[in-house]
Amino acid sequence: MNAYEFFKDLHSGFRYVVFIMVVLAIIQSLLGWLGKKPYTEVNRRVNLFALISAHTQLLIGIVLYFLSPNVQFNSGTMKNDVTRYFTVEHWVMMIIAIVLITIGHSKSKKAILPEVKHKTIAIFYIIAFLIIIGAIVAGHLPVIGSN
Repeated sequence: MNAYEFFKDLHSGFRYVVFIMVVLAIIQSLLGWLGKKPYTEVNRRVNLFALISAHTQLLIGIVLYFLSPNVQFNSGTMKNDVTRYFTVEHWVMMIIAIVLITIGHSKSKKAILPEVKHKTIAIFYIIAFLIIIGAIVAGHLPVIGSN
């Protein structure tokens, strides 16, 4: 197994950790916000682990970006759906999603009221999650399964 295959498999597999953590953060924040529940240490940790998993996936993706044969910088890059997607589209959408997760987490830390903390996480993480799903679907990649 070469480095590209290793990082591709790692990036592909680690997406499940990101999905699970972000979905857990979204569910608990919606329950906390709509149920007017206190913001607990468990809430904080799940939100933080979702943030950490997204950033870890970004770091793996950066390494993969420089190893991938699908990332090309030539005159044909933008004409080919696959190379355009991996060279430009995928990482831009994922960076936007990770920035939203980071902003949401930061804003929730600064909020004082539990309802505002939950609401902030819910809104920012849901938007980020939709962008992540959109980015995967745009590349005709399976959301669940191998690519």
